[in-house]
Amino acid sequence: MAQALESAEILDAPFAYSSNGDAFLEHDRTGTSGIVTREIPLDQFPTPSELWARYCKAKDWTDSQQKVNTRDYYDDGSRKTPRYYQHIAINRTVEAIARGENRVLLVMATGTGKTYTAFQIIWRLWKAGAKKRILFLVDRNILADQTKTNDFKPFGQAMTKISNRTVDKSFEIYLCLYQAVTGTEEDQNIYKQFSPDFFDLVIVDECHRGSAADDARWRQVLEYFNPATQIGLTATPKETREVSNIEYFGDPIYMYSLRQGIADGFLAPYKVVRIGLDKDLDGWRPENGQRDKYGQVIEDREYNDRDFDRDLILERRTAVVAAKVTEFLRATNRFAKTIIFCENIDHAERMRQAMVNANPDLAAANSKYVMRITGDNDEGKAQLDNFIDPESTYPVIACTSRLMSTGVDAQTCHLIVLDKIINSPAEFKQIIGRGTRINEDYNKFFFTIMDFRRATAQFADPDFDGPPVQVYEPGPDDPPIPPDEPPTESPTGGESPESLLSPDSGPGGDGGPHPRTRYYVDNVPVRVVMERVQFLDEYGKLITESLTDYTRKAVHKNYASLGDFLDTWNAAARKQAIVELLAGQGIFLDELAEQVGRDYDPFDLVCHVAFDQPPLTRRERADGVRKQNVFGKYGAKARTVLEALLQKYADSGIASVESMEILKVDPLRAFGTPVEIVKLFGGRDNYLAAIREMEAVLYAA
Repeated sequence: MAQALESAEILDAPFAYSSNGDAFLEHDRTGTSGIVTREIPLDQFPTPSELWARYCKAKDWTDSQQKVNTRDYYDDGSRKTPRYYQHIAINRTVEAIARGENRVLLVMATGTGKTYTAFQIIWRLWKAGAKKRILFLVDRNILADQTKTNDFKPFGQAMTKISNRTVDKSFEIYLCLYQAVTGTEEDQNIYKQFSPDFFDLVIVDECHRGSAADDARWRQVLEYFNPATQIGLTATPKETREVSNIEYFGDPIYMYSLRQGIADGFLAPYKVVRIGLDKDLDGWRPENGQRDKYGQVIEDREYNDRDFDRDLILERRTAVVAAKVTEFLRATNRFAKTIIFCENIDHAERMRQAMVNANPDLAAANSKYVMRITGDNDEGKAQLDNFIDPESTYPVIACTSRLMSTGVDAQTCHLIVLDKIINSPAEFKQIIGRGTRINEDYNKFFFTIMDFRRATAQFADPDFDGPPVQVYEPGPDDPPIPPDEPPTESPTGGESPESLLSPDSGPGGDGGPHPRTRYYVDNVPVRVVMERVQFLDEYGKLITESLTDYTRKAVHKNYASLGDFLDTWNAAARKQAIVELLAGQGIFLDELAEQVGRDYDPFDLVCHVAFDQPPLTRRERADGVRKQNVFGKYGAKARTVLEALLQKYADSGIASVESMEILKVDPLRAFGTPVEIVKLFGGRDNYLAAIREMEAVLYAA
């Protein structure tokens, strides 16, 4: 029952059951029946209609509320249905709105389908007639376009995107970039062409926003449409002493975290490569009277990683970072989509040049191999769609500063490079979210974070993946948002004025009220002094010990001795199931193979690392099977199939042998269809028995 209740809580299921074979035990989580737990005879298990009646009674829905809450999801015939956590988010939101709540906050990790969830919420409310005119607000033009052409496409002719600062009131679903309807002057507030009660529902995507000034402009729109029901969507709720999502929307009605998404297999896990550069760790101080490459006398003080690429540019440092990134790509995949986050636009351009110099062959073959994609660069922004398109090879490497930190659905991003100081947990989560998408069609199951600025130390924050805690508590006379912080992005989706600094800005940098001088130093050597690889354990925490030590401890948690492990392995009908179980417990067999040897089976990796057994390669194990003439009792064609499967094991491991899909590829498909191949053994059961017999001999040593 404890296990059933745990699952019921995760799935938001109202009833949980367990059985000992003689009766059922029921736990009623609605708390309205008066009897929480009861025993039920085996022949009296409640029917679905009985449970539904009890559920509706517990909810105490009116007829109109039941009509809204039972409205079907959108179904395009493809059998795509919401994932379990999306079901919960949609159902809770629709139910809250049906009972009259007007402010709802949903917190869902980046990559878990917030826009699809929003679409289903709108669809059900719209089709039920509960909400007839809806405004969906976003902060990036690309988000509005992606939403219109992808998740919101079923709305068809009922939908429009507000553009060119013009308003047409004949539609029902409106998509809008908030900058398109707001401005610094009153006559630029296009949203006021609508009456305050025009919209029944307003949904704010990425409602955490980037700065107080941006928040203030969001708030203007929301307060104007105050009569409407409003839903805030975010992966990173903003809770500071100045700004609070909770203060406006209330506590989240549902949360789905990054950790849970990775544990469930919906988000890609990651490893972290931390690289320490000597000047970052030790600092650098110029010699007395030392000048930079432009002849400016460098201010005499100690500079550290918080100064580099802002006040002081060590050009060899940029080259070292580019070299390490290139080294990683050469060792893995030089065409793996990569985002390098830099301090500002100037830094992003210098990084682009350094990456081109580090990859002269591929950069010469295609000029779009490395691109700067920043708010001020039209050519780069024009390539953003190609970068996020899984079918487009180029660009491969994107150098950016802020433009790609939110809202960019980079499904095949394999590498995120952090070469900027990140103080904001919200920004850090958003950046990490660029890599968390899984795309099975393109073999994207995990990603790597390469950190040059110790930004990943934020993973150690106990609140990193926890519930938001309200900090801001406004007083009776306090304004809702302080209006004096500069915006982080321009109305075109670009970057902050601070990020636009360049060598041509003059002694005052951006020419603003706080001038800054930048120094460019090209003759100071920089070297790597520390490199550490870390992995995510089963609890979502970074492992700080060696991978082999961690693996040994993790295996011993489940198997007290080699005998225990061997008994479990030999008893398993599918050996791959044990491999998947170990992976789910944070044991990284692929990474372990990189250290121990790529030619070893997971079985040998575990036996060697955890129990100090001498490993055999897959080829050695396959040769052992051949020597014992295991296949002699089968017919000639069946023996040839088993020989081919044994060779597949030697080449790629046990997972391929245990998959029926292997029968569809060369050389096995030459023997016929999977059905025809199975018939060579007298049926599916006999075929699987032959596989198990082969495995028994494979792992006998």
